[in-house]
Amino acid sequence: MKLKYSESEEAFRADLVAWLDANAPAKELLAIPRLSSAHLPDWAREWQRTLFDHGWLVPGWPPELGGRNASATEQMIYFEEMKKREIPRSYNPQGLGIIAPSLLDYGTEEQKQRWLLPTLKAEISWSLGMSEPGAGSDLASLKTKAILDGDHFVVNGQKVWTSGAHHSDWNMCFVRTDPDAPKHKGISVLIIDMQSPGVEPRPFPELTDPDYTDFNEVFLTDVIVPKENLLGEMNQGWALAGGSLAHERAMLWIDYAYDSAQGIEHLVALGNQIGPNGTPLRDDPKFRADVASLYVDSQGLMLMGYRGFSKFLKGRSAPEHSLLKLFGGETVQRIMLTGTEAQGVASLDDAAGGPKVHRTGSWATSYLRSFGGTIPGGTSEIQRNIIAERVLGLPRG
Repeated sequence: MKLKYSESEEAFRADLVAWLDANAPAKELLAIPRLSSAHLPDWAREWQRTLFDHGWLVPGWPPELGGRNASATEQMIYFEEMKKREIPRSYNPQGLGIIAPSLLDYGTEEQKQRWLLPTLKAEISWSLGMSEPGAGSDLASLKTKAILDGDHFVVNGQKVWTSGAHHSDWNMCFVRTDPDAPKHKGISVLIIDMQSPGVEPRPFPELTDPDYTDFNEVFLTDVIVPKENLLGEMNQGWALAGGSLAHERAMLWIDYAYDSAQGIEHLVALGNQIGPNGTPLRDDPKFRADVASLYVDSQGLMLMGYRGFSKFLKGRSAPEHSLLKLFGGETVQRIMLTGTEAQGVASLDDAAGGPKVHRTGSWATSYLRSFGGTIPGGTSEIQRNIIAERVLGLPRG
């Protein structure tokens, strides 16, 4: 069993590290609070374009698309190093990580020229219209309708939890184009200009950070969308939905692995603090046992990720992806809960600080934010269904 990278792969890492050391954004810029996941300040646009121009934006893609034809293992190294340094590739992650691959996989040549390259170069930003008030985890139950009328669609409906909608230029929107088809059929994907008449995003703040507003309701009333904005085939959007979630889920485990490792480090440091009972937390047998158990989980998460990746390299099926998505999100959540419960009321103090989950904050704030980590790429409930049916072979219903 080989548990290390080859010399050529380590050379790739050395090139990346040297380039990041010379070109990475200043820490002061990275510390500026973000407005949403679709807001691109000038420095973030410049940084993404620099990555694109030097082949470090999407390394596995060809140079004309911001890459360098990197191997799968080299891409793994790339994501590891970027996560270690907490350097974002883009301030519009859904645009780069979900919508750009979808455009590459399903878009026409005209659509790629119109939207893919500007997305990669940070000239435009995106939101993703999937969830609805009655169709969150069960995307196939969506009710937003698009009626084809000559050379355009007329769209009516509502989306919710639409990250960055109020700052995005475009929305990749899942709509129902055949209401008489079974619910997994009759779904299409339209690219909607967010400045179109009838598009109304309504942002709402997060409980943990009133100054940060990412989630939106989006109301669509008689919105006119040109027929050429149809992405993929008419009524075949369910396959595109699966591809979009796969793109989102593919490397999430690296985020979870490093977030959990960072959380463990914070828990160990927390052991030196005085707990609610007036003694150092490290003297509490339950706290020590909890930290040890979570450390094992964190290591298991990392090793399971490498195992799944190794299977992928060999062309084998890797059910680890759903397991990692479920286990990773909930391991991070358990770490944050352990720190919160150990500190008691003191966990509410932002000044005391806790592990970073999305943004800095107290242990209690990080715990509340950790619930969001169980949603991207398919909720924990959806992952359990996938594991039950596709991995364990259990019957439905």
